[in-house]
Amino acid sequence: MKYCYYLLAMLICFGCQTFNQEQALENTRIMREISQNWSYAQVNGELKGKATVPGTIHTDLLAEGKIKDPFYRTNEKDLQWIDKEDWVYTTSFELKANELKKSHLILDFKGLDTYADVYLNDSLLLKADNMFREWEVNILPVAKEGVNQLKVYLHSPINKGLAMLEASPYAYPAGNDQSENGGLGDKRVSIFTRKAGYHYGWDWGPRFVTSGIWRPVILKGWDDMRIRDVFIKQPSVTKEKASLEAQVTVQVDKAGTYNIAVSHENGELTSKELKLTEGENVVSLPFTMDNPKLWWSHGLGDAHMYNFKTSVSGNDMHDSYEVATGLRSLKLVREKDEDGESFLFELNGVRVFMKGANYIPNDNFLPRVDKAEYDKVIADAVNANMNMLRVWGGGIYENDYFYKLCDKNGLLVWEDFMFACSLYPDDSAFLNSVKQEAIDNVVRLRNHPSIALWCGNNEINTGWHYGSEGGWGWKKEYTTEQQEALQKGYLDVFHKILPEVVDQYTDGDDYWPSSPQAGYEWDQHAGYTSTSGDMHYWGVWHGLHPFEDFEKYKARFMSEYGFQSFPDFETVKKYAEPKDYDIESEVMAAHQRSGIGNLRIREYMSWEYNVPKDFKQFLYMSHVLQARGTKMAIEAHRRAMPYCMGTLYWQINDCWPVASWSSTDYTHKWKAMHYTVKKLYKPVMLSAFHNEGRLEVYGVSDFLEDKEGTLSLEIIDFDGKSIWKQDEDIALAANTSSKLFEWNYTHLLNSLDSTQSVLKMTFKAGDEELANNLYYFAKPKDQKLPTPELKIELVENDGKPALEISTDKLARDIYFNFPDKEAHFSDNYFDLLPGEKRVISIDGASGLSKDDLEIMHLGEIK
Repeated sequence: MKYCYYLLAMLICFGCQTFNQEQALENTRIMREISQNWSYAQVNGELKGKATVPGTIHTDLLAEGKIKDPFYRTNEKDLQWIDKEDWVYTTSFELKANELKKSHLILDFKGLDTYADVYLNDSLLLKADNMFREWEVNILPVAKEGVNQLKVYLHSPINKGLAMLEASPYAYPAGNDQSENGGLGDKRVSIFTRKAGYHYGWDWGPRFVTSGIWRPVILKGWDDMRIRDVFIKQPSVTKEKASLEAQVTVQVDKAGTYNIAVSHENGELTSKELKLTEGENVVSLPFTMDNPKLWWSHGLGDAHMYNFKTSVSGNDMHDSYEVATGLRSLKLVREKDEDGESFLFELNGVRVFMKGANYIPNDNFLPRVDKAEYDKVIADAVNANMNMLRVWGGGIYENDYFYKLCDKNGLLVWEDFMFACSLYPDDSAFLNSVKQEAIDNVVRLRNHPSIALWCGNNEINTGWHYGSEGGWGWKKEYTTEQQEALQKGYLDVFHKILPEVVDQYTDGDDYWPSSPQAGYEWDQHAGYTSTSGDMHYWGVWHGLHPFEDFEKYKARFMSEYGFQSFPDFETVKKYAEPKDYDIESEVMAAHQRSGIGNLRIREYMSWEYNVPKDFKQFLYMSHVLQARGTKMAIEAHRRAMPYCMGTLYWQINDCWPVASWSSTDYTHKWKAMHYTVKKLYKPVMLSAFHNEGRLEVYGVSDFLEDKEGTLSLEIIDFDGKSIWKQDEDIALAANTSSKLFEWNYTHLLNSLDSTQSVLKMTFKAGDEELANNLYYFAKPKDQKLPTPELKIELVENDGKPALEISTDKLARDIYFNFPDKEAHFSDNYFDLLPGEKRVISIDGASGLSKDDLEIMHLGEIK
């Protein structure tokens, strides 16, 4: 008994000692954000005022009333002067005598945009030139007790770019650089600056070339020791056992023996005494976990996260570092087969069909994207049943919070490095900057279990090649000597520097040089008929291919495709005036960056639908049209499983209010496309299509076990009369696509009026409906749509307002809207069959009145 008391006392003593060590560390370590009392000033002008850090010069000028809303009407063109000016940001902060006694005192600049000279007390500390890098600078030599003056001089990125263009032996291709809008003529300078490419404009975005302190500035101080980083490597993970390794980067001022321990919520996992040398040490501690809870993507299981704590102590010093990660095995599988070569992701031994979208930054002014904005876009993805987002290479390496949300929600991330649609310099300074940029971001993001792939660039391989389908032909614009130099620069970045960084700083993450590409090698250019690699299919839209060609051009992995629509009318009202309500008005043209865009929407619409003259109806029809094309694409991709193992449409979001390929507009208002995607990305999908004289019905399942149930097929006319009906008991095969039923199409059409008939498909497992879909036998413009009598009541459902709706005849693409309300409907733009009743719940709005409800449906469009 005495021994037990002694042991308990020792444990309490040890616990108190550990607590006291950590409490002392907390009391002596310095960690604070320098975010207060900032001001800005125009170097060669009179503009000055209060600044927000993190922020940009554009948002500071806007907050001070010095400029008008950049997104309103055509204000953009009047604000192009801002990026040609130099700006100075200043603040002051106090340091106490005891803080100056720290052995280390630094300023950590998480993000400087972009050419920034940093001064403390008039001493130059740093000359930054890369928006994507993090910069730590020692301030002890120039810091002083009391007030310290911090100044950040921001050079014009345009003037810097013009100087580099002048010194360059030739110009580089950069077709999305809207230099004309920026007043530069054909002088495209974006490629010289390591900065978000979309800031210079894109075919869905404006030109606002920002400057600013765009991520936090942190003052850090410590004595003797700090853990800089911990990487939880995962050499082998199965459901029975996880073999792991904590790679700890620790900086110490005194050589000696230190104890390093790794623990999690259930206790210590491993510990080891190691000799550390003065300076930076990288040490590894292997350990195992039996029966780990695996991290799964959305739809397949729990995205379980572990919190690992690493502690280092010795020489009367102590530090700790916490890392959250999920345990999983994940790899890109490229195997030769009878068709070519697979391109698919295998998670925990399961080959997973990727359902998702491409993602761009949520705003042109990045510091305005707060946690609430990230919450919205990730919720939009999750609620649409996605399991992957592609972070596109013309934006930014996203904020940590974005990846944490992806981890939490089981969203895999295809991560591009930040290179898109351009060639880049290959001088040593540029290449060194790129290498450090890659290291900074790979190290920052590598613990996130959501990271599925590192991709070198967007569409540069495609842009360079010519003479084959889909190639842009940049190469032919240069001499042979120039071609060799440009190709060497490309290979240095995308086949040497970036893959070497991924190899060195991860534990085997997959790398892909360019999207799209038919194979890993430089000359394996992707075309629309490629049977390996990934594909960007833009025959629909840019190539004027009909929607039916989504069936013709399938891929092993479809990483880009899409079709445009306008923003919702509620969003248009926020940037336009009634006099602008014409798709060819100056304002509507300014908020359309694909030059062919507005008229291309009208052209495609004329192929499929009646084209309305009314502005509001045209916006609505653009949504319906976009959803129709996307439906045909996704159904084709999922039906082709396992030949095709991924569909990522372009794009889920917008960075400003604009006509674009997005499924949710700048205000996160869902378009018809997003509601359609939500249905098509469910675990089970039913799809019918006309295939060489046969009407075939397919069932596609993401479930990992077969599902036994009943397939119900019924053809009805638009008045609700049943023409034919059949039920089949089936076993829907797991994790694949299966043909479930087929007819002779000619015989079928002979027995019905194709302009007034629809096939209804339903699959039930027991009483649970897992999937339903409709197939129409004629294009919408050829259908004889009846005039339905819609019965709608505003009711309460589970404590929320809801709409209860029924109809006596077919009503297609029913759209609800409460003007000037932030109302989100659980479903919208849907078809309602005769005799059906739906209850549509409403979020985000109160004080609703049925009298205010706006309704549109396809039968009204003449």
